[in-house]
Amino acid sequence: MKNIYRIPALFLLIFTCLPFLHSFEISQGQVEYNIRFYDRQIYYIESNPIFVQVTITNNSPYPYRFKLADDRVFSIDFDIRTMTNRQLPQSDLIIRKRTQTNHIFFREIVIESGESFSFTEDLRDYVNFTQAGSFRVRAVIYPELLRSTIAFPFSSSIETNYLNFTMRPALIQGPDGIPLEMDIATGAVLVRQQLSPDQVVDYILSARQQSQWERFFLYLDLEAMLQRDAVQKRRYLAENEEGRRRMLAEYRVNMQNSVIDGNIVTIPTTYEILRTVYSNYEGTVTVLQKYRMPAFTELRQYTYYLEKKDSIWVVVDYSVQGLGTAGND
Repeated sequence: MKNIYRIPALFLLIFTCLPFLHSFEISQGQVEYNIRFYDRQIYYIESNPIFVQVTITNNSPYPYRFKLADDRVFSIDFDIRTMTNRQLPQSDLIIRKRTQTNHIFFREIVIESGESFSFTEDLRDYVNFTQAGSFRVRAVIYPELLRSTIAFPFSSSIETNYLNFTMRPALIQGPDGIPLEMDIATGAVLVRQQLSPDQVVDYILSARQQSQWERFFLYLDLEAMLQRDAVQKRRYLAENEEGRRRMLAEYRVNMQNSVIDGNIVTIPTTYEILRTVYSNYEGTVTVLQKYRMPAFTELRQYTYYLEKKDSIWVVVDYSVQGLGTAGND
């Protein structure tokens, strides 16, 4: 009787482990794991999030399967080191989560041949940055989840490429209490000036034409613009200070990638300020913006709404009206 059941049990064990063997074999040569900065910018101590996009590409002829935890700390880790190869310690939150005894909820991701899957994580969720300097980071991915006890020896980690980045000291506060922005091209401090409403709009549009994002965002009140949507406003007001900073950072990234408010980030070929009206604390600037297409030029009329805050005019809202098209000269 022992011989009768031994062979089927062996086949059952092989059949059970086959998917893990297959995924492990593929991952070593034909599945690429890469990271890049989702929104590369100037990073400051205890300031803006550091979003890193993880992309898994299946170059094999077979589907590739892996597990992705709802709480990503059980699927990925980040190895962050100084240029002298000193590893930064993990955050207290990460250590606490991984040492608690909880169920790990996950979903199985299937990447077909020739396809990719991406997700984004904030490095600040994994490491507390306490000093400025230059660093390098790579991701360590666990396709079978990071557990306290590994059931199969095949649940190994996979390392990605390295990225280099610089962490600057905390933002400098201007004399009016507004944090000073840095020009990413020159490293010079960008300070909000006491411009008139039409000069503010001219500054923003000129910056957009030159793809200078730091200058473009300098006079945009992102907090006010985010709260134009009632649902987003309720979410924002319900968040704590850290949650609000995260929402504003995500809003800025989405705007920059034209996911939302695509009209305001579309680069005009030319523009002409038609009318400026303002009182002591509120103003509107109407602008004719032209967008040159291969066969015609699209005309749009923008109205920018501004408010004066701490003696500085900032854009808090805008509207767009289509004016049709015109022939190209």
